[in-house]
Amino acid sequence: MGNSATDKAAVHPAPHEKIKTIEELGAVARAAQAEGRTVALCHGVFDLVHLGHVRHILAARNEADVVIVTVTADRFVNKGPGRPIFPENMRAEMLAALGTVDWVGINQTSSAEPILDTVRPDIYVKGSDYENPEDDVTGKIATEREAVERHGGRIVFTRDVTFSSSSLMNRYFDIYDPPLRDYLQKVREGGGAERLLKLIDKIQDMHVVLVGDTIIDEYQYVTALGKASKENIVATLLKNGEQFAGGVIAAANHVASFCKSVEIVTTLGGNDYPEEFIRAHVRPNVTLTPIRVQGRPTTRKLRYVELGYLHKLFEVYTMDDTPLDETERTEIDRITAERVRGGDVVIVTDFGHGMIAPSTIDTLIANSRFLAINAQSNSGNHGYNLITKYPRADYICIDAPEARLAATDKFNDIASVIENGLHRKIDCNNMIITHGSFGCYPFSSKTGVARVPAFTKTVVDTVGAGDAFLTITAPLVAAGGNIEDVAFIGNAAGAIKVGIVGHRNSVEKAPLVKFVTALLK
Repeated sequence: MGNSATDKAAVHPAPHEKIKTIEELGAVARAAQAEGRTVALCHGVFDLVHLGHVRHILAARNEADVVIVTVTADRFVNKGPGRPIFPENMRAEMLAALGTVDWVGINQTSSAEPILDTVRPDIYVKGSDYENPEDDVTGKIATEREAVERHGGRIVFTRDVTFSSSSLMNRYFDIYDPPLRDYLQKVREGGGAERLLKLIDKIQDMHVVLVGDTIIDEYQYVTALGKASKENIVATLLKNGEQFAGGVIAAANHVASFCKSVEIVTTLGGNDYPEEFIRAHVRPNVTLTPIRVQGRPTTRKLRYVELGYLHKLFEVYTMDDTPLDETERTEIDRITAERVRGGDVVIVTDFGHGMIAPSTIDTLIANSRFLAINAQSNSGNHGYNLITKYPRADYICIDAPEARLAATDKFNDIASVIENGLHRKIDCNNMIITHGSFGCYPFSSKTGVARVPAFTKTVVDTVGAGDAFLTITAPLVAAGGNIEDVAFIGNAAGAIKVGIVGHRNSVEKAPLVKFVTALLK
């Protein structure tokens, strides 16, 4: 009767031996099925393994001979600030230590469909909260079902006692700073989760028109070599690079999954190539209305970025922001008036790079049903592109430095800057001032100024975060949303966006809904 360590290892493999790549799990499943054994797959975050998870996996064991569990990779976990608590390797190891689990993998994609196509389980086990597709905040259960059934499998829903990792963590773990924890509790007690999700759904049939500058954002990734031997400069080694469709294009992509249709009115250089590039980088429900301006380039911003830490070292602008001649200006204003009249919401992303002149502002104000504006201060226009050049708006969203510049108020608190500065200078009853790690300050002429704390401290890249906040919140204000509720959703959008490098991905409805839901469980 063998009782050596070798015999025990053969019967009870170490947890790390159970962890495989998704491709290896596919091979394991094929081999098992070839032997006539059935394979069950469970998939989720599994951040805090609890009794509900244990019974969920036991249900899978009762359905099949082989149980495979896959966990969502860290970068795809949209559960709120500080989540996941445990990194992907630790979550995989915790599950692999369970005797009811045969194999574990880490899903390096944003959805379960690639796993389902690789593993091809006979049984895909989901919790009962996914049984009704209308209750699925991710909106993915239908496509997952198609993937399972495409390979001859079926979905089984577990109906045992359920717990929520997010709810347990929110209740028993100090994962939030006290001000944020107290704020979230206040929103929960006020029925915030249901109200916020209803507000998000309220904008799904809207047609949104965006007007503003197109920017081609380019990142060149470098590593430092050190100080140049004969100059007082730092030498770097180029590794690789990527280009993004930025400015108004990126802004439109953020709102596209929340609303029925989106249109972009923008100017492009007369003799460069980016229209084809841009059309390849807009979402399917986004229509591009480009206006070619001869003799000048499409604005480009080239940033040299330190590889690894993603620190931006240097930036180079390519642009011509001198005033256009009268013929070109008249054409821009004519097309702008024509297109914005059909919008439920008009969003202006004014980067101050030459498209929007005083006559364009008059056109926007005269023809927009609901007008939302950001006038950005940046290196190319600092001090010359203030929000106060717009005498009227229905909603304004700018950051704190931009608000101080516009209000000519360097030292007073933000509430005073808004109420005694901006509100007196602009006919606008709804404003949100974003303030980085301090959160944001929503203002309504009816309720005054409030503060919503920031939802994340993990910042990968701030480029485009303000645009994501603006474009997602503008339709919510137009739909009659309470300005503090709108700010809550905006902070969630901003928290997701600062975790994305450049414009590699957009903020989408399903992850944002999941983020908000997790915060308020």
